[in-house]
Amino acid sequence: MGRRVRAFRKLKGYTQQQLADSVGISLAVLGAVERGNRRLEDEILNKIADVLGVSAEELADPSI
Repeated sequence: MGRRVRAFRKLKGYTQQQLADSVGISLAVLGAVERGNRRLEDEILNKIADVLGVSAEELADPSI
C-alpha cells in the first residue's frame, strides 16, 4: 500500500510534507507508510484517499 500512496501523492503533485499536513499526520508517519514500515488505520487511509481524490480501495488494493 505504501508504494501506491507514494505514487498517487506524486501523481497529484503533493510533497510528503503537504500531504502529511493535509491529513493531520506527521511527516515521519507518512514516510514510514510509504516505505512499508507502518500500516495505516482506516480513518487515516480514508483521509489520504480524500485528499488525493481517489478511493481507499484504490490505495489499498493494487489489483484495482
